Formats: sequence, C-alpha cells, structure tokens
Amino acid sequence: MVGIILWGILHSLLAYVGFYENTKTMPPRFLFVIFPIILVILASIFSKNMKDWLAAFNLKQLMFLHAVRIPVELVLFWLFLADYVPELMTFEGRNFDILAGITAPIMVLIAFRSNKINKTLLWGWHILSIILLANILVNAILSMPTVLQQFAFDQPNVAVTKFPFLLLPVIIVPLVLISNIAGFIKLRRLQ
Repeated sequence: MVGIILWGILHSLLAYVGFYENTKTMPPRFLFVIFPIILVILASIFSKNMKDWLAAFNLKQLMFLHAVRIPVELVLFWLFLADYVPELMTFEGRNFDILAGITAPIMVLIAFRSNKINKTLLWGWHILSIILLANILVNAILSMPTVLQQFAFDQPNVAVTKFPFLLLPVIIVPLVLISNIAGFIKLRRLQ
C-alpha cells in the first residue's frame, strides 16, 4: 500500500509541474508510467512469491474492486465533454469497459451461489474484463499527442498528462489489471 501511495505521489507531482504535458519527447514521457507497470505485471505472472501474495486475496473482493470502472467511465465521459479526451475513449465511442464494472457485482451474485464457485463463468468474465481493459488502454495510448498517436487527431487524449487524471493510468488501471491477474491465479489454484 505504501508503494502505491508513493507511486501516486511521485507521478502526481510530475504531472502537477507539467512533466507529462511535453508530449513531443522521444521516447514519450508517458512511458515512465507504463514500463514500471509492465514490470510489476510480469512479476505477478512469473514470480512465485508475487503469485502467492496475489493468491491470498479474497476473490469476491477482487471482483467488487472492478465496480470502480463505472465511475471511471463516467469521468472519461465528462472529460470528453470538457475536450480532454476523444469520444472514442468513452462508452459512446470504442470504450465498453463500463460493462466489466456493471457486471462484476452481478457475477459475484451468480458465480458464488451456494458453496460452489462457478469457475467457468469467472474465467470467462476475467478474460472479457482483460480484453475490455486492453481495448481502452490501446485506444488511450494511441490517442495521446505523442509520436505514437494513431487516433483522435482532432481531440487527442490530453487528460492523462494532467493531475489528477494521470492517476487513472498510474493507480486505477494497474489495480484493476492486477485484480484480474490475481483472479486468474485464484481460479487456477481452485481447480
């Protein structure tokens, strides 16, 4: 928890002073956010200690964590209305991530009936959840006004270069992704 807080503070300060607003650097400064997260994800996949730590989490609580995707999508829609992100990053565009947030509590109710866990349903939901998250991540990164930009030239994704919106990819997205990975680890160990 301390690491997550310090990580958030570091990037908040960098965003506050405008570090991420310079989008013309090579490599793009936003990669300072992405690469450490990729390392943590790789550690969670390949490190036995990390897998054991993630397996200790409660699967129901991990599922409920995904409900955070609902307010995130509402914030993205508000940011679109304020011209900080392109429409494609909203549920009116290419972003259907809100479905994972809406369905997570429903999946808990259905998959954890009685004393038996519906692992097949949870596997499918986690796979769909990862696909939805990957979709918005790719669209968000390729919509930023960097040398990597492929979409949304008329209204690029500039929100994530500013505080507090940078906390979406710095804190929220990694927590949701790690929650999915922990869910996969828990489900695999239940078999």
